[in-house]
Amino acid sequence: MLLPLSDINPTRRTPWVTYALVAANVAVYLWQWSSGLQQSVYAWGLIPARLLHGAATPVLVPGVGHVLLHSDPLTTLFSAMFMHGGLLHLGGNMLYLWIFGNNVEDRLGHLDFLAFYLVGGVLAALSHVAVSGGAMTPMVGASGAVAAVLGAYWRLYPYARVRCLLFLFIFVTFVELPAALVLGLWILLQVLNGLLGLGLGAGAGGVAWFAHIGGFAAGIALLMLMGVRARPRPRPRVRWGA
Repeated sequence: MLLPLSDINPTRRTPWVTYALVAANVAVYLWQWSSGLQQSVYAWGLIPARLLHGAATPVLVPGVGHVLLHSDPLTTLFSAMFMHGGLLHLGGNMLYLWIFGNNVEDRLGHLDFLAFYLVGGVLAALSHVAVSGGAMTPMVGASGAVAAVLGAYWRLYPYARVRCLLFLFIFVTFVELPAALVLGLWILLQVLNGLLGLGLGAGAGGVAWFAHIGGFAAGIALLMLMGVRARPRPRPRVRWGA
């Protein structure tokens, strides 16, 4: 298992949008905690059945029964990407956004990055809906939007070094690996888990694997639509003896 901790990829400008997105996700989680995690998740999470069949679709809420929710299903495409099901869920997503978001924002610019993030999150959510079969289980989390950021980073900075914590059974060490490998292994894991979970449902194990896959692909596709290309890898300088 690899856990990214930081990257060696300096930026030219302050990533204000990345900071704001992290702050917004934390603020929304605090609101969820104060108002009740389960209630907020069902009220403002993305429920595929409601998006496909309309707001009048009754939803089975554990411990409550079938209820009609008042939120607009289209609105939940956006609200769901700022909500989380627990502290580890929030922390993991914000760690990846913190590490990789600043460089993508640096390359795209503040406003373009914000639009990229939101559109990537919506496309990721629609990927989950497409394979969910009209599920009643709500989906929440920034994972899809963050996956779009990872896809963009993989495309733009494949040779950037990423500091990771490597777990191999009882062996734990720090390593520096190229982003292409770190993020390539990440998306491979999502694809494998997604394919294995197809027979169990799109959200098997409580994880919307196809939101991750769709988000990663959306990040790459959006870069192409925006005409943003990876810069050539700098050639090492050769020094001749004096």
